[in-house]
Amino acid sequence: MEWEATRYLLAGKMVAMIGQNKEKKDIISLKLDPVYGQFLRSEYKDIVPGYYLNKEHWNSIDLSGDLSDDLLRELIDQSYALIFKSLTKIKQKEIENS
Repeated sequence: MEWEATRYLLAGKMVAMIGQNKEKKDIISLKLDPVYGQFLRSEYKDIVPGYYLNKEHWNSIDLSGDLSDDLLRELIDQSYALIFKSLTKIKQKEIENS
């Protein structure tokens, strides 16, 4: 059986991925600053290294866990911001003006 996930992209670069882990729990994977990601993993049992992703930059979050909606929204925003900053200035302006 092939692993299924929904990827959310910004200018062709992945911002988030929603799917299930091997325990069939719903997860969202987000790109975060590596130091902040490691801190979060040490603070929250529901945040683990990215499932099927680069474990330094990506973090998977158990959506049925205890993470607050506010923190989850903040992490989604941070993932978006990291990807946005990695785009060319031209591409950033195109997105800002669309």
